[in-house]
Order: sequence, then structure tokens, then C-alpha cells
Amino acid sequence: MNRRRFLQNAGLAAAGAVLPVRAATARPVLGQGKFRYRVVPDWGVLGAGTPVKDCHGLARDREGHVILLTNHTANNVIVYDRSGRLVHKWGTQFPGAHGLSLVREGGREVLFITDLATHRVVKTTLDGTMLDEWRWPEQTGKYEKEDQYRPSWTLHLPNGEFFVLDGYGRDFIAHHGADGKFKRIFGGAEGGIVHWGPHGGMTDVRDPKNPTLLIAMSDQQYLLRLSLDGRKLAQIDLPGGNPRQIRLHDGHFFIAHLADNWPKDRASRGFLSVLDANLRVISNVAGTAPVYGDDGKLQPMRHAEDVFLHPHDVLADDDGSLYVAQFASGQTYPIKLERV
Repeated sequence: MNRRRFLQNAGLAAAGAVLPVRAATARPVLGQGKFRYRVVPDWGVLGAGTPVKDCHGLARDREGHVILLTNHTANNVIVYDRSGRLVHKWGTQFPGAHGLSLVREGGREVLFITDLATHRVVKTTLDGTMLDEWRWPEQTGKYEKEDQYRPSWTLHLPNGEFFVLDGYGRDFIAHHGADGKFKRIFGGAEGGIVHWGPHGGMTDVRDPKNPTLLIAMSDQQYLLRLSLDGRKLAQIDLPGGNPRQIRLHDGHFFIAHLADNWPKDRASRGFLSVLDANLRVISNVAGTAPVYGDDGKLQPMRHAEDVFLHPHDVLADDDGSLYVAQFASGQTYPIKLERV
């Protein structure tokens, strides 16, 4: 398919048509330096029997299966093998399915799912058996009613403790112990956390003695590093991006940018960034090459290839391939990119 036809199809997808965006590409090489990729055509396209709506979260289990979270209640959780074939699917109870975290607890793996519509965090087995749930933290006095609480993602420590980001509600961060019991809450406007900020992120435990929270501050166009009790430690600006999730793989950070300068430009498509161990951008996949000025500041970035449409999460596998889940992309399945 020629580039003109590809761009036409991309426009249809933006308008809501169900199109496998990656099937239309001529497979250009995307990214710069050592982090360059090509799209794998039609990976993960399953058809009408296994529909998706918004593809929000991704995880990978010990068997190498790619786990997708979508807010389509015909099948909220879709499990793929590495070739993109369906392994199994489950879930009809998460109309606001958003954040997905896979956690290893001793010998088992469990999922933590956040749901914007039902205002809760749910813990399940890999095949969907519910193990626990956490609803709005009414006891904190930070909320007058349940619908003010819209949790976007959970961040986990190796000792079993976890943090819940209220990225679509009041921007607080709730800390829970390994037993699931509430410990403390911080952030929000009173703690200097800007609204439409704490969307996704991770715990950075590369230094086990000094773990921190690394948060994707979406519309604010930066990453925020916090101590475990909420003190601001650093801000890493990502001008022109819109960081929705951060993944650490093999010493590098991978970030899904929903779009260029979202929400000012909601029609913009988005891209991925690869950062080194010091959180310096070294490649933009389907985006402009990163440029740092003489003052050390990153210059504004933007998408350069019409490949993605609102990347929401990104995941890497052992071969260095990337998987991308997209929001508001015309009900498209995940995109796989192989490293060149």
C-alpha cells in the first residue's frame, strides 16, 4: 500500500473507523541511534469475536504472554502469545478499565486493575478470579463522594506495598501496605500535584536502599520523581510529549506519549520515547530526533511518522520488541514493533 493510501486510512482511523493501523504502513524504520524499530504488520488483530474499545494497559507474564486491558466489556482482558494469537480472554465487569499491573507474589502472578467507571482497584488471578478490591478512600476526608475518585494506575514495591494514583480524580496518591491496608495519602493540589498529572508510572528500585516513585505527569509534559512519602525530588521535562506510562527494560526507560501537546492538539498522533538510565531522551520512535540545547534543556518533540494514534502504554519483551496499546484510536488492536 502506498503512503498516500496509508495516510488516508490513518485519517479514517482517527475518525473512529476500525482499522489495523499497522497493516497499512510501508514499514519505515522508526527511531534513532540504537533504538530503531519496524512495525510488525497485523500482529494481534483478532476480529469481531474478540473486540476492543480503548486499549489501555499491557503486561507480560513469566510465560511470555502479552496481556492487554481494554474497556470493552465483551472481554476486558485479552491474552496473546508472542506471535499475536489469542491464548484466552476474560472479563465483563470493568467498563472503565484503565491501569494494568502484573505483580509477582511469591510463586504466583496477579493482576491489579484500576477502573475509572466503578471507582476501584481490583486484584485478580491471571485467569480472572477476584482476590481483593479497594474502593474510594473515604476515611481520608479527601473526598466527599465516590465519583470524585477515579484511580488510573497502581505502582508496586518488591515488598508488596503499593501506591494508587488518582490521576482522573483529585490527584492524590494512596499508599497501601503489603497486606493491602491503607497507610497514608499524599499529593493532590495541597501537595503540589497538578491536575491531569499523575497518570501512570513505576517504582524505581534500581537503588534498593532509596526507592522512589517515578510518575508520568501526562498533560503537564514531564516526569515527576517523588520520595515514598510524597516529597518532590526531581522533575524531568518532556516538552511536546504527553507521557502516559513509563516502563523500565534492560536499563532503559520507555515512555508512551499520547499525542503532541495534548490536550491543545487532540488530533495529534503521538510517539514513543526511549530514555537512558539518567532519564535523558536518546530516541523518539515515530517522532523527531531528540535535541538538547546548549543549556542542557530538551527541545520540544513531536511525532514525525503517522504510525501511532494515541499511544497509552508500551511494553518490551526479551528480544527488545515493543508492544503499544492505544487510546481513542478507532478500536485498533495493539501494535508490535520489532527492533532493527
